[in-house]
Amino acid sequence: MNILMKTIMASTALLVLSLPASAETFRWGASRDIGSLDPYSYGDSFTLGVLNHVYEGLVRYDRNLKIEPALATSWEILSPKTWRFKLREGVKFQNGAEFTADDVQASLKRASDPKSPLKGNIPAYKGSRVIDAHTIEIDVSENYPLLLNDLTTIYIFDAGWLKDNNAEAPTDVGSGVEGFATYNANGTGPFKVESRQPDAKSVFVKFDGWWDKPQHNIDRIEFSPIASDATRVAALLAGDIDFTDKAPVQDIPRLEASPTVKLLEGTDLRTVMLGFSQRDQLISGAPNPMKDVRVRQALQLAIDLDLIQKRVMRGKSRNAGTLVAPPIPGYDAALDTPIKADPDKAKALLKEAGAEGFEFDFNCTDTLVNEEQICQAIASMWSRVGLKPKLDQAPRAVQTPKRSSGKVDVYTLGWATLPMLDTYSLTSQVLHTKEGTFGIFNWGGWSDKEFDALTEAAATELNRTKRLALEAQSLKVAKEHVLMIPLHQQPLTWATTNKVADLPLMPDNLPRLWLVKK
Repeated sequence: MNILMKTIMASTALLVLSLPASAETFRWGASRDIGSLDPYSYGDSFTLGVLNHVYEGLVRYDRNLKIEPALATSWEILSPKTWRFKLREGVKFQNGAEFTADDVQASLKRASDPKSPLKGNIPAYKGSRVIDAHTIEIDVSENYPLLLNDLTTIYIFDAGWLKDNNAEAPTDVGSGVEGFATYNANGTGPFKVESRQPDAKSVFVKFDGWWDKPQHNIDRIEFSPIASDATRVAALLAGDIDFTDKAPVQDIPRLEASPTVKLLEGTDLRTVMLGFSQRDQLISGAPNPMKDVRVRQALQLAIDLDLIQKRVMRGKSRNAGTLVAPPIPGYDAALDTPIKADPDKAKALLKEAGAEGFEFDFNCTDTLVNEEQICQAIASMWSRVGLKPKLDQAPRAVQTPKRSSGKVDVYTLGWATLPMLDTYSLTSQVLHTKEGTFGIFNWGGWSDKEFDALTEAAATELNRTKRLALEAQSLKVAKEHVLMIPLHQQPLTWATTNKVADLPLMPDNLPRLWLVKK
């Protein structure tokens, strides 16, 4: 009997040793889906953040949002117009292809294509030259100071893979232009795509050939968009998901009371704001009163930011008086005084401008924290001063084509200045006249020569103090002309089960799961 038991125990031990280690699956319950597997398909920081697990740039932001080497190991400025990058050797794409300078050149060409929605993320790019397999030179506008910031989200494709799959031309989510890269991926990052079911589930698995040293112990990421706040919270409390990057502010007390949940809270870099059409006609065909600054001032004075902060945001947001958050270079504290509500003055300005009771479209999405409630509250406030907003609330996928084609009167926007992390991101992409790589997100059609001149001067000013002063001046012009209405910096609230460790709360609201242990 003893011999038999010893034999069974020995056999069992051998069986256990032969089994693979338990695979760790990280279940991410997100508030929305990514737009595409193609990181160039739309300049959306959330999609870019998710796809950073698959694709990588020449440089990246570390835990403290400082730039560090990634696919490039070093760089130098050869002249005011030329940078040289030394590339990391021994890197492989997830299909086994070697990473070389040809891949960087093909990727830069694709990202800067006139039809690329991401061309605004690399506004100063002029061209590139392959010096050898692991050296490339990049030409930019003279004295451009922010190239490294831009390159953090110009992810590198395998040139051969693009050519073999007829994917060298960019795709465009906003215009409905799809391609092979929309549903397939091949990067150099820590995870590779196993499967993709839009609006249902995307699965990423560990890439064993990643060049960097993994800090994580995750073998599989199951990314599931769960639009309903209630469903997402219930899934977290039940242990059906491990993490959500958007814990609803109204459910924070409930989550805090749970012994199985951990909360990570902060203030997002993203400033929530409202934009206006500056076209001659509203989308209804009626004349556009919002071309008059008095009308824009009235719209701003009708909004009670304190009430929104207290009731809608549960005291978790930070009221804004300017269009960028305090940590963003170019921010000016002197401008950051929120405008106090004054409905009577709003009515007087509307009467003075001959714009009493006009009707307009108010375009809102499902992207921002409590966006539906914010829009409903603002629409009600505008109604109280005699205006007639028509609330158009729909998912991002529905609203994006309207916005990018200019078919909006008033719209919401959240801007975190990513990936640049500089005021120039906002001034160049949102407020500058729409031309070339400028004004990609200038959905209202605003154009002002004074503003454009300040923005363009900042683009080539290498002296940091002078450049930030120019950017502050741009923000002052934007405030005086009410180009946009700043509302608040939204709360940053992540929640995990207590099984998750070492998940750093990032101020750019982009999880980096290659740093996570479970």
